[in-house]
Amino acid sequence: MENFFTHKFRGKSPLEIVGMIIFGIIAITGLAILFGFVIMWLWNWLMPEIFGLTTLTYWQAVGLFIFLKLLLGGCGSSGKSSHKSKKRHHDDSKKTDFSKWKHYKEFWEEEGDELYKQYVGRKSAPNPPGDTTDLERL
Repeated sequence: MENFFTHKFRGKSPLEIVGMIIFGIIAITGLAILFGFVIMWLWNWLMPEIFGLTTLTYWQAVGLFIFLKLLLGGCGSSGKSSHKSKKRHHDDSKKTDFSKWKHYKEFWEEEGDELYKQYVGRKSAPNPPGDTTDLERL
């Protein structure tokens, strides 16, 4: 995950990074406020009519959302904590190294188009007699 963040923030100024963090905090706060109003509206529209329950205030709706999130969904965890702890001790060689991707654009501009045309030419050419197809090789 560390390589992912260094790749994403490469070439960004500290001011841009702070701006993205502030925007993220504002967006999360806005969504939390919106969830509270949506839950309150849905509850007050449906529950008193269907089940004869009382209406909710905004803060009761937010509390209900938090309670249900903790009760049913947890705090972003999938409930497989033992699986996650085992996964932390895996081989680091399987991690994606984003530093290799810095050459991708340069490669594609210089050789990629020509190599792709060669590949398509090989795939679209009929197989000569006696030549095995890719499926027969497996």
